Amino acid sequence: MKSGGGGESTTIDIEARSASKGKGPVMAVHHVKKEKGGMERGMAIIDLVLRIGAIVAALAAAATMGTSDQNLPFFTQFFQFEASYDDMPSFQFFLIAMSLVAGYLVLSLPFSVVCIVRPHASGPRLLLLILDLVALTLATSAAGAATSIVYLAHNGNSSSNWLAICNQFGDFCRNVSGAVVASFVTVVTFMFLILLSALALRKHH
Repeated sequence: MKSGGGGESTTIDIEARSASKGKGPVMAVHHVKKEKGGMERGMAIIDLVLRIGAIVAALAAAATMGTSDQNLPFFTQFFQFEASYDDMPSFQFFLIAMSLVAGYLVLSLPFSVVCIVRPHASGPRLLLLILDLVALTLATSAAGAATSIVYLAHNGNSSSNWLAICNQFGDFCRNVSGAVVASFVTVVTFMFLILLSALALRKHH
C-alpha cells in the first residue's frame, strides 16, 4: 500500500511539473503579444494627434494664402497698386494643393481611429502610408513653388528685372511667408506620420 501511494504521488508530481512547464512558454508569448499590441496602439494614438496637428497647419496655410491681399493707399484714377495671391499662379497652386491636403487629412482620421481600435490590422496602416506619401509629394511641391516666389518678393532678381515688392507690400509678404512656414510644418508632420506607419508595419512582421 505504501509503495503504491508513493508511486501515485510521484506520478502526480511529474504531471504537475509537466503542466507547469507547458504553461510557462504560453504565458510568456501571451505577455509579449499584449505588450506589442500596447506599443502599436500607442503609436496609433500618436499618429492621430499628428494628423490633427497637420490639419491645423494645412488649413492655416491655405486660409492665410487665400486672404493675402493688400492695396496701397495711393492710387490714381487709372492705376491701383494691389498685391494679391491670385495674381501669381504659384500661389494659386499653393492654395489648391494645401486645401486638398487638408481635406485628405480630415478624411484620414477615421482610418487612424481604426488603427487605434485594431492595432494589429495592417491594411488601414498600409493604405495610410501610401496616401500619406502622395499627400507629402503634393504639399512639398506647393511649399517649394511658393517659397521661390516669396524669395523673389523679398529680394527681387536684377537679372530678370523682378523688383522686390515687400518694402511696399509688407502685410502681403508677411501673410504669404506665414503660409509657406505653415506648409513646411505640414510637410515635416507628414514625414513623422510616414515614419510611424513604416515602423508599425515592420512590427506586424
